[in-house]
Amino acid sequence: MSSIRSTTIAAVASVVLAATLTGCQFGAADKAASPIVIAADLELSGAAAPIGQAYQRALDLKVRQLNASGALNGRRIDLRVKDNRSDASESLRNIGDFSKDDRVSAIIMGGCNACAIGAVGTINEKKIPTIALAAADAVASPVAERRYMFKLGPNAADSASALTSELRRKGVRKVGVVHSDDDYGREGLAALRREFANAGIRPPREASVRITDTDVSQAVRSATVGKPDALIIWTPPEQASLAATAAQQAGYAGSLYFDAGAAGDLFLGSAARATERATLIFTQTMVIDDVIATTPAKAARRQWFQDYTARFGGYNGASSFAADAVQLIADAELRAGSPDGRVDRDGIRDVLETSQLDGLSGPIRMTPDNHSGLMPQALTTLVARNGRWRLAG
Repeated sequence: MSSIRSTTIAAVASVVLAATLTGCQFGAADKAASPIVIAADLELSGAAAPIGQAYQRALDLKVRQLNASGALNGRRIDLRVKDNRSDASESLRNIGDFSKDDRVSAIIMGGCNACAIGAVGTINEKKIPTIALAAADAVASPVAERRYMFKLGPNAADSASALTSELRRKGVRKVGVVHSDDDYGREGLAALRREFANAGIRPPREASVRITDTDVSQAVRSATVGKPDALIIWTPPEQASLAATAAQQAGYAGSLYFDAGAAGDLFLGSAARATERATLIFTQTMVIDDVIATTPAKAARRQWFQDYTARFGGYNGASSFAADAVQLIADAELRAGSPDGRVDRDGIRDVLETSQLDGLSGPIRMTPDNHSGLMPQALTTLVARNGRWRLAG
């Protein structure tokens, strides 16, 4: 099968699946020649550039797929990207610029927690629907104060629950934690404490790192004092690799565990030896080549994995969140399209708030009471083997 044909099939399958689950019925009356303009505020330079660049690759690929699929009723997606330089102030300026352009249907924000949280006020004031790929709960909660803000990506409580279940299954009772000193890292630590208390696991020995730190060895040494059975690393992907290497160099002999926010590239590169047999909580799409495609949703995820890998030479776990954000916005725009062809941001917001999608990341459900759409059952257990992540078991 040619790469163009396979890309088109994947896009069609994704759109058909989304339409089936959301109950969309697009008729000829909804057709309009105007493009669906989606803006993206991403970390393309600065400390968070690796993840921002992965998101951009995913957005470009998904937009290309949808535009080639013929499933947009004669319309095309126009993606407009700005670099926030991993800086919340620059991100806020980008959001302000995007919101002034009445052709923009919605915004996708990258993985910067401070950027997303700092933009909530402007997003609500300008009434522009926004899907953030940042992980912190405070991005989309409380909903009453974030009516136009939505979130895709792992939730701290879900990651902590899955990690604790795995620790309990293996009989672990003594744990160290290295976490990022930001909203998501602090939320994760609090969630782990709650889960540990219920599971009979000792309170963890804790150490934090700033998200800009490039040397995390001191934090690793502090968290592994007393030789805990397991070390949980709750940081962005690049720091997770650094922490694993630091633990190996310090002679730590216990097990390594990573939360979902630490997921990055499929292949572990220079950290392969340090992470061998480590456990990661993440979505199944990261290792979908290990999974038999028994459902249309799994087939679509497998095709996405193959198309991304063929185009970019590797796979990044977070890419599916960006692709699902594009799908959700495109579906919402088509369903909310006003008769005069103008962008109906309130209509898009209302559709997003009740969206259901068996997405590339897994099951996604938005409700008026919950703007963080990734369902807990999207997460599974992965294990590092021979330099890459594999499905556990």
